Amino acid sequence: MKKIVLLLSMLLCILLAACSNDEVSPNDRFDTYVKNWNDKEFSKMYEMVGNKSKSTYPTEEFVDRYKKIYKDLGVTDLKITYEKLDEKEVEAALENGKATYPFSVEMNTIAGPITFDYEAKLVQQGEEEKKNWYVKWDPGFIFPALRDGGEIKFETEKPRRGEILDRNRMPLAINDTVWEIGIIPSKLGDSPEAMKKEIADLLGMDVETINSKLNANWVEPDLFVPITKVPTTNKNLEKLWATGAVSGKEVTGRVYPYGESTAHLVGYIAKVTAEDLKKSDDKTLSPNDMIGKRGLEKLYDKRLRGTEGIKISVKQEGEEDVVLAEQPVKDGENLTLTIDAEIQQKIYQVYDGEPGTTAAINPKTGEALALVSSPSFNPNEFVYGISQSRLTELQENPKQPLINKFSATYVPGSAIKPITASIGLQSGTLDPNKGVEINGLTWSPGEEFGNYEIHRVSESDGPVDLADALIRSDNIYFAMKALDMGSETFVNGLQNFGFGEEFPFSYPIQTSTVSTDGKLNDKVLLANTAYGQGEMQMSVLHLATAYTTFLNKGNMIKPILFKNEETGQVWKKDLITKDQATLIRDILRKVVTSPKGTAKDAQKADFPISGKTSTAELKKSKDQESGQENVWFVGYPSESQDILIAMMIEHAEDKNGSSYAVKKVTNILKEIK
Repeated sequence: MKKIVLLLSMLLCILLAACSNDEVSPNDRFDTYVKNWNDKEFSKMYEMVGNKSKSTYPTEEFVDRYKKIYKDLGVTDLKITYEKLDEKEVEAALENGKATYPFSVEMNTIAGPITFDYEAKLVQQGEEEKKNWYVKWDPGFIFPALRDGGEIKFETEKPRRGEILDRNRMPLAINDTVWEIGIIPSKLGDSPEAMKKEIADLLGMDVETINSKLNANWVEPDLFVPITKVPTTNKNLEKLWATGAVSGKEVTGRVYPYGESTAHLVGYIAKVTAEDLKKSDDKTLSPNDMIGKRGLEKLYDKRLRGTEGIKISVKQEGEEDVVLAEQPVKDGENLTLTIDAEIQQKIYQVYDGEPGTTAAINPKTGEALALVSSPSFNPNEFVYGISQSRLTELQENPKQPLINKFSATYVPGSAIKPITASIGLQSGTLDPNKGVEINGLTWSPGEEFGNYEIHRVSESDGPVDLADALIRSDNIYFAMKALDMGSETFVNGLQNFGFGEEFPFSYPIQTSTVSTDGKLNDKVLLANTAYGQGEMQMSVLHLATAYTTFLNKGNMIKPILFKNEETGQVWKKDLITKDQATLIRDILRKVVTSPKGTAKDAQKADFPISGKTSTAELKKSKDQESGQENVWFVGYPSESQDILIAMMIEHAEDKNGSSYAVKKVTNILKEIK
C-alpha cells in the first residue's frame, strides 16, 4: 500500500511540473520585447503591451510616436539591457502574476549619446490556455521625462562657416555684409510686369523666379519680399534702388572678393538641393542650409561648415525643460592656403579672357602660389541662384569658362624635353656631350616609320648635343634618344617622374599619362612622346612640379596647398644626380640667353630668367598637316628661384608661337619681382 501511495505522489509531482513548464516565463517574454525594441520593431512591441496600456495609448501614440521621435533624433546604436529574474523570482512572479524588470537604455542621437534607467512591469493576461505576460507601458519608456506628459523639443544653433584665406590672410571666401534685395509689391507701379522684367535683368534672374517669390501665400502688398542677395560691390545696386520698387537689408552672406580669378580653385556655396539631402550622411542638413558646390568649398565642406549646435529636451508646461542631450555649436574651420591672391589675380588678368591655365609654385618649398584657369566665372553669381539664361550663356561659351583647366591634363609638347633628357642621362643612354649628325628639317629612321617623318623647326650648324637640342628645341634629337633608350626604359623613367600615378595634392588633379594604355610599343608613338606629343597628357601643376627636380639636386618636391602642411617634402628622390640637375639647369638658362634660344624674349627682364618653351600641336591623326596649337613656357628667376611658373595658352596658332607665352610669364615675373 505504501508503494502505491509513493508512486501516486511521484506521478502528481511530474504532472504539476509539466503544468508549470507549460507556462511562459516572464524572462522569455521580456527578452522578446527587448529584442524587438533593439531592432526598432515597434509594431511587434505594441502587440506585447497590456490591454490597459493599449486603451490609454492607441497605436499612433505608441508605434507612430516611437518612429517619429527616433527618426527626428537620428537614433542609432540602440541598446537595451536588463538582468533576468533568478529561479526563485520567476516562481514568485508565476505565483503572483506580476514581474518587475529594471532596465537600461543607451542610444546615440544627432545631439550625442542618451542613457537612462527605467523599470518595466509585466502582468499576466488571458485565459489559462492563452495566459501570457504583457508590458504595462507608459511614455516614460521612450524617455523618463515624458512619463507624465510633455513633448520633445529641438533647439539648433547654426555654426559660422569657416573662411578661406590666402598665405597673407587676404580673403578668398569670407562671411561679409551683403544686400538682401527685396520687392515691395505695392510699389511695382502701373506696369508691374515691365518693372519685374527690369529688376530681373538687373539681378541676372528670370522673371519666373521673382514671380515665385511674390506669389507666396504670406505676401501682402506692403510687405518686403526677399528675392535674392548680392554683394555690396554689385554694379547694379544704384539702378535697383532707382526703380523705387526695390528695397534692401544688410545681412551676412558668403562673398568671394577675388571673383573670377580664384573661382575654379575656391569654388562657391549654394542652397542645398533635394538631391544633396538624399546623398548626404549628415542628418543635421536642412533644406535652407548652404553647402559647398564646387572647388575647395565643396572638397572641404565639412571642415568649413562646422557642426550645428543641437539641444534635445523635454518641454513640460510650467516646468523647467529636461535636457536629454546637447551638442555645442562648433564653428567651421578657417583654411589658410599657400596661394598668393595677388599673384593669382595678376596671372588671371594677363590672360585677358584667352583660354589656358597656369600653375605657379615655390620650387624649393613646394607651396602652390597660383592655380589659374582662364576664362572663368564669377562665383558671386552662383551663391544665391544664377538665372538659367546666364548659366546657358556660360555653358555654351566655346572658351569653356566652367571647365577647370588647372586640374585637367594637356599635351605638354617640348616642355617635356628636359624630363626626356633626365631619363636618358639617368639610364646612361644619353651622353650630353656627344653630338648627333642631323641633316635637314625632317628625319625618319627607316621603313618601320613608313612615310612618317619627325620635323624640327630649325637646322643645326653641326652635330647636335644635349645643350643645342634643348636650346633650339630639336624634336629629331629627342626622338632619336627615345629610340636609343627603348620603350621600357623611357616608360619606366616617366613613371618615376609621376606619370600614371595619383598626383599628391590637396586638390584633385587629373593623373598625367604616358599614352592611352600606358605603353609605348609603337616606335612612332615612342619617338613622338619623347618631345611631348603622341598621346602624352600632363597637368600644368605636374609639369611645374617636375621642373623642381632641376632646382633641388635631382629631387622632385611635393606640392602643397595649405599653410599648415610641411614644406620642402620630397615626392620623388634622386631622379637624377646633383651634377645632372646642374647640367640641365644651366642649359635652361641658355634657352633664354643663346641667340638660337627659343625663349629669348625672357631677356627683357632686368634679372636673369631660365626656362623652356613648348608649342604643342593637337592633331586628330598623324596624317593631319596642322592642328590647334597650345603654347607653353615654364620659367623661373635663375638666381632667387623662389617662384616657378608653368603657363599654357590655348589656340595660339596666330600668336607667333611659344614666344607669346614667354612674354606673358616674363611680364608676370617682372611685376612680382
